[in-house]
Amino acid sequence: MNRTAIMDSVEAKHLKPATEIPVLHIGDTVDVHYRIIEGDKERVQVFQGVLIALKGRGINRVMTVRRIVANEGVERIFPIHSNRVGKIEVLRHAEVRRGKLYYLRGLTGKARRLREDRGDSSGKAE
Repeated sequence: MNRTAIMDSVEAKHLKPATEIPVLHIGDTVDVHYRIIEGDKERVQVFQGVLIALKGRGINRVMTVRRIVANEGVERIFPIHSNRVGKIEVLRHAEVRRGKLYYLRGLTGKARRLREDRGDSSGKAE
């Protein structure tokens, strides 16, 4: 067995099952239910935003979610297979033509909106 196969077999025990993670695409609006521990209390906080980047593979897979709070952009990076990430819900799909949406950082107002994906497979308007 080569080194990569050994690492993958060790990491496989720590991965979340595929049924627990939805199919994620760049441009999706997602709700990330994140467990926060404050002292001896624990609560779940929902972070809703646009998925602008996916990186890594296996246990190192992370997603970057961006949202606007009080006219200020806030980005958080969530490890997908972390125990702190309780649930990921996909709310909307957007039609994008890029692999990373870092250009959204420089946009404001209506220019920041993404076109909603209609779901047709042809991609052409009739």
